[in-house]
Amino acid sequence: MTTLGHGKNNSPVTMRDLAKAAGVSVATVSHVVNDKPGARIGDDARRRVKEAAIQLGYRPNALAKTLSQGTSRFIGLVADAIATTPFAGQIIHGAQDEAWKHGYVLLVANTDDNRAAEDEAINMMLEHQVHGILYSSWYHREITVPKAIHQTDTVLVNCFADGSGLPAVVPDEEQGGRTATEELLAAGHRRIAFINTTTPSPAQKGRLAGYRSALEVAGIAFDETLVFPAEPEQEGGYATTPKIIDSKVTAVFCHNDRVAMGLYDGIREHGLRIPDDIAVMGFDNQDVIAAHLRPPLSTVALPHYELGAAGVRLLLGIDDTSGTHPNRIICPPVKRHSI
Repeated sequence: MTTLGHGKNNSPVTMRDLAKAAGVSVATVSHVVNDKPGARIGDDARRRVKEAAIQLGYRPNALAKTLSQGTSRFIGLVADAIATTPFAGQIIHGAQDEAWKHGYVLLVANTDDNRAAEDEAINMMLEHQVHGILYSSWYHREITVPKAIHQTDTVLVNCFADGSGLPAVVPDEEQGGRTATEELLAAGHRRIAFINTTTPSPAQKGRLAGYRSALEVAGIAFDETLVFPAEPEQEGGYATTPKIIDSKVTAVFCHNDRVAMGLYDGIREHGLRIPDDIAVMGFDNQDVIAAHLRPPLSTVALPHYELGAAGVRLLLGIDDTSGTHPNRIICPPVKRHSI
C-alpha cells in the first residue's frame, strides 16, 4: 500500500515520489518514515529520504501508519455527559493537556449516556487502535463497564467498577469533607451543621465521614441531630434554613454549592448575615455559583482537571496504580469570604 502525505501546495506526495527524489526504493522510504525497528538502512540513504521529505513537504498518513505499526498516538476518552455539565468538561481539558505533554492526541466521544452510542464510540476507537481509553462519568459513582472496553488498556475516571480489575481515579470525598469542616474549625466555629444529600453516593458517604473525622480530631462529639438531609439542589438548602437557625449553629457545611446558594437565600430572608451570624462552606467549587454569591462562597473544589490529567498518566504508566483501590485525588479548599 502506498502511503499518501500532503505537499507544500496541498498536492498529495507519495512514498514513490520520495523514493524517486532520494534515489532509493519505496520499501526503504517506508522503513524510514515509519521508523521501522531493525530496518537495515544506511545513514546516507536515511539522510536522503529525510531531506527529500522536507523538500517535498511530505507528511505521513497517520491512519496508515497506525495500521502498519499496530498502535497510535491517540488516546480515547468516552464520557456519558461530561461535556454538558456545569464543570464545562474540565476532565477533558486536563486529559487533553496531559496527553499533549506526552505526544498524544485525545479523541473524545460524548455519548449522553446512550449505550448504543457508547458501544459505537468504543468500537471506533478500537478500530483506530488507540493507545488506550479513559472512561468517564459526569459524577463520581460506581458503574457497569462496557464489555468492549476490556479489549484495550482502560482507566476509569471519576467512576469505579469493583471487581472489574480496571484502575480508577476518583475524588477523595472523605478528605474533602474533612477539609471543609477543618476550614470552619480554623475560623473558630465549634457548633457546625452538615447539610448532606439524600441521594446515596460516594459523595454522600465520604463527605459525612470527613465531617465526623474532623470533629473527632478537634475533640468535638458528633451530634447526629446536626446532620440535615436535603435534596442536593438550591431548593434543598433553602428548605433546610429554618432547621439550621433553630439548631443554634454558627456554621454550616453544605453538601454542594447549589445547596449553599439556597441556604444563602433562606438566611437573608431571616434577616441574618453571612458570615457574621452564620458561616457557610460549600463543596464542588462550581464557579458560576461560588464566585458570584455575595459574599463569595468558600468551598472545596472537585479536582476535575486533575482527574483527567491523572487518568492519562495512569494510562501511560507514568503514575502507579494503587492496586484494587481507586487512586484518590485531593479536593483542595477554595477560600473566599463566607466563613
